[in-house]
Amino acid sequence: MKSFIRKGTDLTPEIILVPEEHKFNISGKSAPEDVRGLYYPVLEWMEEFVAGVRKSSPYTDANHLVFRLDLEYFNSSSAKFLFDILVLLRELNSSGVPVDVEWHYDAEDTDLREAGEDLALLCELPFKYCPKTRSGK
Repeated sequence: MKSFIRKGTDLTPEIILVPEEHKFNISGKSAPEDVRGLYYPVLEWMEEFVAGVRKSSPYTDANHLVFRLDLEYFNSSSAKFLFDILVLLRELNSSGVPVDVEWHYDAEDTDLREAGEDLALLCELPFKYCPKTRSGK
């Protein structure tokens, strides 16, 4: 399957979806003027990816699919599309494909941590919370 890569801007996240390298990352800020224009192609890619993995999964108990979300900010419109992406990952997880969602956030940003907790509850998928210090570690 082809990769999906979109460079980030001041208002849009960097999106790197490269199955061959097991890279699934969304990072940066997500407050696009055209949220549908940004996320519809991602959802279409994810739907195709999920269908392919269901047919033949390279992911095992020893080699999980790791989806990394490292957003410093996202608006409510973006949250709906993030939820849609996470629901697709939940469907994979429910069908026996091991999926780990990593939620990276600034260790001092309790609001962003709570936003991740809310998304995890809504999409019924466990998250691994990864606090970052100011130095990025």
